[in-house]
Amino acid sequence: MSHAALGVTILGATGSIGQNALNIISQHPDKFKVIALSAYQNVGTLFEQCKQFKPAVAVMVDEALAIQLADLLKAENLPTQVLSGSEGLETIAKHPQSIKVVCGIVGAAGLLSTLSAVKAGKQVLIANKEPLVMAGDLLIDLAEKSGATLLPVDSEHNALFQCMPANYKTGSKPEGVKQIILTASGGPFLNFSQQALESVTPEMACTHPNWRMGKKITVDCATLMNKGLEVIEASKLYRLNADEIDVVIHPQSIIHSLVEYIDGSLLAQLGVPDMRVPLTHCLAWPWRETSGANRLSLTEIGNLTFLKPDKVKFRCLELAYTALRLGNAAPCVLNASNEVAVEAFLNGHIRFLDIPFLNETVLQQYAHLGALTLDEILQADALARKYCSSLIEMCEQPCHG
Repeated sequence: MSHAALGVTILGATGSIGQNALNIISQHPDKFKVIALSAYQNVGTLFEQCKQFKPAVAVMVDEALAIQLADLLKAENLPTQVLSGSEGLETIAKHPQSIKVVCGIVGAAGLLSTLSAVKAGKQVLIANKEPLVMAGDLLIDLAEKSGATLLPVDSEHNALFQCMPANYKTGSKPEGVKQIILTASGGPFLNFSQQALESVTPEMACTHPNWRMGKKITVDCATLMNKGLEVIEASKLYRLNADEIDVVIHPQSIIHSLVEYIDGSLLAQLGVPDMRVPLTHCLAWPWRETSGANRLSLTEIGNLTFLKPDKVKFRCLELAYTALRLGNAAPCVLNASNEVAVEAFLNGHIRFLDIPFLNETVLQQYAHLGALTLDEILQADALARKYCSSLIEMCEQPCHG
């Protein structure tokens, strides 16, 4: 790759995606230059990142912590400008020196900054599912108008992107593709009985067998909601309907997804379960660079296995398919309810099996809402959150009975 260092903004720099992205950038200082970084509350880690990478701008979402960060940087005579709040996130998302914007803010909180990067015509590295789940059609339409390129970082969607026809652009229907197959590890409770799921604790749900991720996404993997959200995300990125998207359980997490063509060919992308692989692909795209990940040895793996997902035991996956088929605000509503439910579970207010119950109840209540505009999307999100929270307050006993 022979060009000047590419400017990179990382939204959510202190999370697992952000730290992996910075690890890759540190390996290739002549290829990438950090322009801006953001964090929600982890001021200490963001300060250390600013010391190492010296971005032009840093954002702390919390205003008081932004002041603290500014004081720390001033004490070190570092020139990084400090901004705060959602306005600060939107500002750095469209920073004129940034070519690539890594969107790694978990949850609906990342929607507006992702939209800002798309409107500015950036190469947008989407590592957070929620913007595409909540407002996928809106994001795709804006990208077509602005000339932005959407590059999927999720290992599954990145695998699909790599297996698509030559010169494929996300947001368009791929020619000659019959279906796509998303693989799922099955999470930590793949072999648990329904009765065993009754006693799952947050600590148990936050331990993934293959990947190291944040708590929220790890719980989503345990309920298979993460895979459900990926189904919705894939439908937006690749313009496919629910019947053209399949899910298989693949416990080894070596084949990250597959594309089946109409001629019977099945293309798969394989790699070690290390987020630096898809991140490097997107950061270097359309070229290739080293990621620092271990090489994959097929002989050491030996066997690869595949199973059908149990959509009865893991109801969240089927709920995602339902939301996708319903359309309108249903995906947005499901995402909002799930965020509230998972947070309540992590805080010990509900049980593991209450999560799908709450999601289904909220989806039934608000799936009919429209979601054509940003205001409608945000309204649906707010209503779903409020209703889910009210249900949790009433759940003195387990919600699922």
